[in-house]
Amino acid sequence: MALNRNRRRHIEVATGALSDIMFFLLLFFLIISTLANPNVIKVPLPESNTTLKTNKSHLTLSVQYIDEKYIYCFDKDLENQIIDNDEALMSQLISRTKALKDDIVVVRFDKHAQAQKLVDLFEIAKAANVKLRLGTVVKN
Repeated sequence: MALNRNRRRHIEVATGALSDIMFFLLLFFLIISTLANPNVIKVPLPESNTTLKTNKSHLTLSVQYIDEKYIYCFDKDLENQIIDNDEALMSQLISRTKALKDDIVVVRFDKHAQAQKLVDLFEIAKAANVKLRLGTVVKN
């Protein structure tokens, strides 16, 4: 009676498609992570027909009009740097531009805010020796 014990079972896991699936998942998460930025203030900007682009990254000041109150925010610092009065804004403008050694600040001003507040902002910047550039959305 001959028992055949030479047949051993070999367990195999097919991993041929695993690298393809991992590549697509990695690509998907990289694309999604660049699109989802939780530190962004959505400000409806004024529109313009022409544009002037700078080759340098300047300090950004976002101005929002919420509940009849103006909120200033530097460089997407939502939690730490929400400023709601003019004196604090002037001191922040002076300290941040001196730290960056750049006197140009790009202002992203809310489309629904009053124009007088923009004029007041330019007067504050002039007193702080800072040059403001108004950020707009270019119409197609």
